Amino acid sequence: QVKLVESGGGSVQSGGSLRLSCVASEYTYITYCMGWFRQAPGEEREAVAGIDNAGRTAYVDSVKGRFTISQDKAENTLYLQMNSLKPEDTAMYYCAPVDPFLFSPDNGDTIVTVKGLNYWGQGTQVTVSS
Repeated sequence: QVKLVESGGGSVQSGGSLRLSCVASEYTYITYCMGWFRQAPGEEREAVAGIDNAGRTAYVDSVKGRFTISQDKAENTLYLQMNSLKPEDTAMYYCAPVDPFLFSPDNGDTIVTVKGLNYWGQGTQVTVSS
């Protein structure tokens, strides 16, 4: 059973920073890569960043150079450091297992969830005002 709990969201002005956290069950870290996803109102959920068990990362182009994904395996925690935030980053942010057979470091197009595995936490809201 996968349990995911996200936190750290909030309201900031454009250019500000936030650090999101996701506590996941140990099983998740052993078996899968992990990723951050986001969903803005009226939009589909999209990938943001991913990380594999070796710590190799991938980002979608819109966040490259601004966001950093990391993990603390001892604490079963996934992080997303978000700097230089923009209004278009406003969304609900979720963490989820990422398919390790599709994930490729440095390729943001390979941050995809595991087919048939519909594990999502409650999410954490990020709001960036201009």
